[in-house]
Amino acid sequence: MSAEDLENYEADLELELYREYRDVVGLFSYVVETERRFYLANEVDLQVRSAGGEVFFELTLGDAWVWDVYRSARFVRSVRVVTFKDVNVEELPKAELNLPS
Repeated sequence: MSAEDLENYEADLELELYREYRDVVGLFSYVVETERRFYLANEVDLQVRSAGGEVFFELTLGDAWVWDVYRSARFVRSVRVVTFKDVNVEELPKAELNLPS
C-alpha cells in the first residue's frame, strides 16, 4: 500500500465519520470536547476535583456518541473521562419541530 493509498483511505474514513456525525447530531443535547476526544451526549456531569494540590476534571456522559475514526461502535451508554486539561461543554440548540398543517 502506497502512502497516497493510505492518505486516501484515511480521508475516506474521516468523510464517513463526518457524515455519521451530521446524521446523528440532532439526537443529542450536548457537545463535549476534551483534549483527546469529541463527544455528543444527552447527559453531562462535570465535576472539578483536587488531589495533592492538582486540579482535575471528572466528566461522566450518558447516552453518548464518540468522534473516533477507529472505534467500531461509536454509540455508548456511558463514558467516564478524567483529565487535567480543559473540558468544553456546550448545549446544542433544539430545532423547532414544524409539522405541516
